[in-house]
Order: sequence, then C-alpha cells, then structure tokens
Amino acid sequence: MEIGGVIETVGEVVDALGVLAIIVGVAYAIVDAGIRGMRKQHPIYSRFRRVLGRAILLGLELLVAADIIKTVAVTPTLESVTVLGVIVLIRTFLSWTLELEMSGRWPWQKPAEAPVAASQ
Repeated sequence: MEIGGVIETVGEVVDALGVLAIIVGVAYAIVDAGIRGMRKQHPIYSRFRRVLGRAILLGLELLVAADIIKTVAVTPTLESVTVLGVIVLIRTFLSWTLELEMSGRWPWQKPAEAPVAASQ
C-alpha cells in the first residue's frame, strides 16, 4: 500500500472518530439530562447545552483535521485547497459561535477572574 492510501485511510478514521464523538456526546447529553431530570438535580438545560456543545466542538475539530489530512493525501489542486479552505472557515465559524454560546466569551478572550474576597 502506498503512502497516499495510508494517509487517506487515516483521514477516514479521523473522520469517523469525529462523527462518533458527536454521536456519543449527543447520547451522553440526553442520558445525563434524563437522569438529572429524574433526580430533580439542577441545572438540567444549561448543563445539557454545555455538554452537547462540547461534543459538537470536539467532533468539528476532528472533522476539520480529517479534511486537512485527506486533502494532503491526494495531489493538492487549487480546487481541493479552495474547498478545504471554505470547509475550514465554516467549521471554524461554527466552533467560535458554539464557544461564544457556551462560555459567553470569544475563544481569544480571557475568562473573567473571580473576585478576590476581602480579608477581614
């Protein structure tokens, strides 16, 4: 098997892992929300969204990596690199908006520091 075939296979495996991460994350978020609902543990909805968002972000990162690997495996043409660039831009935008929705800040912003308690 030549190196291009190996790289293409690696790209397919990473692609499958990205889809699997999203599927497992969705299932986990649903089961977790169901258990928290039955036990009357709060917050349910905000935790569900956070867990689901993290799963989607992880899946998107893996899918972008797979696209990059697969584009490098074949002979890069201007068309394939352009398509990859568009895909990466769309997925990056989705990742940023999910991060903003989950944390309330852009990925490049520092988290707000907790106020320091005054010593008595």
